[in-house]
Amino acid sequence: MAATILKNTIFLVLLFVACMTKEALAAQHVVGGSQGWEESTDFNSWASGQKFKVGDQLVFKYASGLHSVVELASESAYKNCDIGSALDSKNSGSDVIKLNKAGTRYFACGTLGHCNQGMKVKITTITGNAPSSPASPSSSTSDASASRSFASIVLAVALLVTPLIYLF
Repeated sequence: MAATILKNTIFLVLLFVACMTKEALAAQHVVGGSQGWEESTDFNSWASGQKFKVGDQLVFKYASGLHSVVELASESAYKNCDIGSALDSKNSGSDVIKLNKAGTRYFACGTLGHCNQGMKVKITTITGNAPSSPASPSSSTSDASASRSFASIVLAVALLVTPLIYLF
């Protein structure tokens, strides 16, 4: 009886760790890299150096009250800075947006005139199994690659150990 409880407990712990691994593989992309969500940032260049995958997160860091983040409904709204077509709006100064499906999403600053000055970004998200690859450490959280490495090791150990617990 005690052996069965121990086996089930170990199995549940390993299952939990395996589930956590998927989330750890997701990358956080600080929009604009070290400059953040700021008028002087070249968002086209920044975005072109990124690989956005389903499960990743965008982090918009900016001075609250000076800027905001609005998600626009279409490419046309993005090109014309039609803030009136916003799907969502955030203004905390540290907004996190999860990329939950493949496709293109459009973001702009909601402050009057900022979008027309280039404070907008187009994000194309892809599906796939490989981890995301930010262009440089400044464009993602500094420990994202360490998290992916650790998560890969934990997943490998979990997959190796799980069948063994049923042998005893």
